[in-house]
Amino acid sequence: MQNNLSLNEKIYIPTPSPHDPDNNGHFGSEDDKHRFGGRFVPETLMPVLEQLRLDYEAVRFDKDFWSEIDYYYKNYVGRPSALYFAQNLSKELNAKIYLKREDLNHTGAHKINHCIAQAVLAKHLGKKKVIAETGAGQHGVATATVAALFGLECEIFMGAKDVKRQELNVFRMKLLGAKVHSVNSGSQSLKDAMNDAIRHWVTNARDTYYIIGTVAGPHPYPMMVRDIQSIIGWEAKQQLDAVESCLPDKVIACIGGGSNALGIFNHFIEDDSVECIGIEAGGLGVETNKHGCSLEKGNPGVLHGQLSYLLQDEDGQIQEAHSISAGLDYPGIGPEHAYFKDNNIVTYNHITDDEAMEAFVWLSQAEGIIPAFESSHAVAYLKKMKPEEVEGKIILINLSGRGDKDMIQAQTILAEQFR
Repeated sequence: MQNNLSLNEKIYIPTPSPHDPDNNGHFGSEDDKHRFGGRFVPETLMPVLEQLRLDYEAVRFDKDFWSEIDYYYKNYVGRPSALYFAQNLSKELNAKIYLKREDLNHTGAHKINHCIAQAVLAKHLGKKKVIAETGAGQHGVATATVAALFGLECEIFMGAKDVKRQELNVFRMKLLGAKVHSVNSGSQSLKDAMNDAIRHWVTNARDTYYIIGTVAGPHPYPMMVRDIQSIIGWEAKQQLDAVESCLPDKVIACIGGGSNALGIFNHFIEDDSVECIGIEAGGLGVETNKHGCSLEKGNPGVLHGQLSYLLQDEDGQIQEAHSISAGLDYPGIGPEHAYFKDNNIVTYNHITDDEAMEAFVWLSQAEGIIPAFESSHAVAYLKKMKPEEVEGKIILINLSGRGDKDMIQAQTILAEQFR
């Protein structure tokens, strides 16, 4: 009966995935070379994480729980997000290009999806405080937003380098009532912000819920955030079927930790005719040491409670990632992406800073849509593919965020071009 309802009337409830991790959070079978994921955390956090796993699994497929979340998705976030046919890009490329408009969500990105759901879970668990790490600031803003909505105390950890280049988002977080900690250790970026957030959580877990901002971290976070963000692909699949009566040929998304990508991939991953393509931050080039290509150039290691691909030196020391985009400036990747790479389930590639900036201008001027620097990486891949890979194809791109937050940085970078 639900299939006869409009998308606005349906309620998203996660479904089990054939790629679900085991109870300890490991993706893949025992025969795999690497068992990505897991829980590599201080002993004090093990019972907290195990209880969170049990609490989440109790509501994972519960209609009442997701109905509560659905209320906020439709009345607060603005879901379902639009599927837009990019007519000018399509004409230029002789293809059908569709954009899943997560940039139109309240707060301007896909991050609000998992923040709403985790805040509802935190409320059910009786937590009074929430914390989060943030890079580009979109997850921090989304966390501060839901904290204000639900009357929760909120603290955000953000690398000092990102505080400077995302000052508008820092102000938004403070305006929403959050306390923002500028992290000055290490590379002063997302990795270090997550380090400090975890350290804070270790001593405050009793009354504090940690809203992790991507499909990374210790189990159950990678599975839980993937489940929540999969509303993107769930909607897109139905929307595309309504206008094209078929599946896309390719689904493209940028990858930092990987939440927006898994969100749109998850409902297409079992369709053999669909190629899912994840785009890492190529920075100044993969031949340099200034990039964020953990899958392409990294090796398996442990960071932030998980085993996954990481940028590290010969001694296993974590190397600094680089990207023009603060949201892709992370030296690791979600463990399910690592599993997908090793098993050739998803295609992974990269886009450089220059290519991303070209796409930033291209989409702005071709469609009147200013994308986030992160999303620009996914758009840029349209020009990196060979013409025969694009022409005549139906291509779905997850436009994970809007470019408001990047205006100050873009103005500086593009000053000569728009003088």
